[in-house]
Amino acid sequence: MTVKPLRIVVMGTGPFAVPMFEALRDSPHGIVAVVTRPDHAPPGRRPPRNPMRDAATAAGIGILDPERINEPTVIASLAALRPDLFVVCDYGQILSRDLLAVPPLGGINLHGSLLPRHRGAAPVQWAIREGDAVSGVSVIHMTPALDAGNVIVARSTPIGPRETAAELEPRLAALGVDAVIEAIERLQAAWAATGSVAGVGMPQETPRATRAPRLTKADGVVDWSLPAVSIERLRRALDPWPRLTAVFTRGDGQTQRLVLEDVVVVPPAAGALLADAAAPGTVLDTKDGRIVVACGEGTAIAIMRLVPEGRRSMSAAEFLRGSPLMAGSRLG
Repeated sequence: MTVKPLRIVVMGTGPFAVPMFEALRDSPHGIVAVVTRPDHAPPGRRPPRNPMRDAATAAGIGILDPERINEPTVIASLAALRPDLFVVCDYGQILSRDLLAVPPLGGINLHGSLLPRHRGAAPVQWAIREGDAVSGVSVIHMTPALDAGNVIVARSTPIGPRETAAELEPRLAALGVDAVIEAIERLQAAWAATGSVAGVGMPQETPRATRAPRLTKADGVVDWSLPAVSIERLRRALDPWPRLTAVFTRGDGQTQRLVLEDVVVVPPAAGALLADAAAPGTVLDTKDGRIVVACGEGTAIAIMRLVPEGRRSMSAAEFLRGSPLMAGSRLG
């Protein structure tokens, strides 16, 4: 059975969508347009980089960047392109029922988690933050509900014990390439056999769904009352943004913001800590080139590398040589 190449509209903004876009660009299918978020920036500043805009420009593919994707005029413009399928990844807007009805095959979305776990804008970060041993990607047949459609294809991969979001995300993006191609093939096969794509894929188990909302800068402020293992996971989840931060108040009353670039959990035997030994946030030790800080539940964490406010990245040992931080100091 021969299936014809599809006319595809790709919707995406962030870097997670680029490998999938490049695979479709090089496939027999035709990308008739790329839809991305509009560029915005405060006066006098450049807008943040848009990787999908860059990739589409380099490929010579037309770009649409509507403020609101579900406006009737936008839907009409997309319908005029006669797409067979929408392929969506890391876009940033939810598609309405009317818009999803434009292409005969509907829309598919590449999502960076094993749905229904971690529905939302930051699935990679939340997988690490929650201590998941395994992550992956899901390609769903889209509905107007957030990340709730049938799962057509899923791929899984272990999360490394020291892996950061910055390291895991490109691995998942690469994992999603073949998953998207396979999902398209399944939709084409169903359409060729029955003239319908209804029922393709497996429904999600809604009671198992968890949320992965977009992160904010406030998420990066360390809460020392958490156990050390949670703080270590949070540090990895927030790399490269917004990063884990603490505040040190010096003897002169001046505060200094510290970005915690690398931390490790101190084993209980090595730390010789008791639950009531020190309040969370208390510096317990500054020996051996590390800053050991009391955390919740009688645990401790060692800061190994940091970025003091206004300065470059440095080891904890280097920072301590020029800092009044000492055992008994408090980090906020």
